[in-house]
Amino acid sequence: MFLVSVVCGMPTATKAEDNLNLYVDAAILIDADTGKILYEKNADSALGIASMTKMMTEYLLFEAIEEGKISWDQQYSVTDYTYKISQDRRLSNVPLRQDGSYSIRELYEAMAIYSANAATIAIAETIAGTEENFVKLMNEKAKEMGLEGYKFVNSTGLNNADLQGMHPANTGPSDENVMPAKSVARLAYLLMKDYPEVLETTKIEKKIFREGTSDAISMSNWNFMLPGLVYGYEGVDGLKTGTTEFAGHCFTGTAQKNGMRLISVVMKAVDANGVGSYKARFDATRALFDYGFAQFSKEELVPAGFAIPKNKTLPVVKGKEDSVAIAVKDPISMVIKTSEKELYKPVFTPTKESLEAEVKEGTVVGKIHLEKTEGTDYGYITDKATEVDVVTTEEVERASWISLMFQGIGKFFSNLWHSTTDFVGGLF
Repeated sequence: MFLVSVVCGMPTATKAEDNLNLYVDAAILIDADTGKILYEKNADSALGIASMTKMMTEYLLFEAIEEGKISWDQQYSVTDYTYKISQDRRLSNVPLRQDGSYSIRELYEAMAIYSANAATIAIAETIAGTEENFVKLMNEKAKEMGLEGYKFVNSTGLNNADLQGMHPANTGPSDENVMPAKSVARLAYLLMKDYPEVLETTKIEKKIFREGTSDAISMSNWNFMLPGLVYGYEGVDGLKTGTTEFAGHCFTGTAQKNGMRLISVVMKAVDANGVGSYKARFDATRALFDYGFAQFSKEELVPAGFAIPKNKTLPVVKGKEDSVAIAVKDPISMVIKTSEKELYKPVFTPTKESLEAEVKEGTVVGKIHLEKTEGTDYGYITDKATEVDVVTTEEVERASWISLMFQGIGKFFSNLWHSTTDFVGGLF
């Protein structure tokens, strides 16, 4: 099971949620397998996302490689822009040589592990020619993904003021990327769903950039919740940190435990005294992970072959039988609070009111999804609830022409009888 959470603000919902003690500006918790939202707070307010931006850059990188536009072994030649940014050690960076050439793979690792900003710009330039063009791709992809409330102005998540006057055209000198927590969660959900291999890199605690050369530099993962690090948490293997003055301390984390996966995003996390810190964002994430793993479990709510009450059959015309049995094709499992299992009921949406023989077994006749009958239901991070097909469970052969003739005669006299009795009834 997968879960996704985005944190930002003090949640106030159920008693368990009240006890999370989150000091953040918004929060969301979702099941990353189905996209079901398990908790949210202020999740629709656009906030600074800092280097969590790089999840979009990663997505576009994986997509470009998948489409054959670039390759992992492709070499990048350093530009004046990436060289100058790479020398700014106030920022997270691996220094690049002005006359250097670097593979896309090593630039990606520097971005995903160490949040290296010049390496990120280098990837943007490789994919789109310029960072300005890449930003257009970012905003187009965000629209395609169905994100809301977003604005991308650069590929890194830095404030444009840190880009030494070289920020993308048509963006302001102090602009910064923003997005609501709900959209951040959706971005993380889609990145992991479409390119799960990202976790093979984000789980790396430390790596040497350009190992064995005079340019070697140690890259320690900024995700201090990786097992074995200072704020280690069992099952954590990603996803992306972010920090700027505007965005505060943010973190999109993910952890897998007991057959469940959670993705968390914390935005502008502070401690009880209102002071932002790395620890504050990891403390908030830990609280969400603890809540998710303790309060929720994956339950099979509808088994395969389930016959829907009041919809166990569908009418069949011109068949040897006048109806056909229908049932749910695949099971529906959902991450829910165990105590609320009985609150979810199946809802059938037919796509056909009847079938004409001959009817094949396995014919799709509608969809089924689950709805909560009472209590808070936050919906889904995706477009709609998880649905599965409802299908016919048997065949119905077409009746012979003789049978169809007699069916027609019988229907004629039946209609005639009803018409006559209605007429007589009207007289009296």
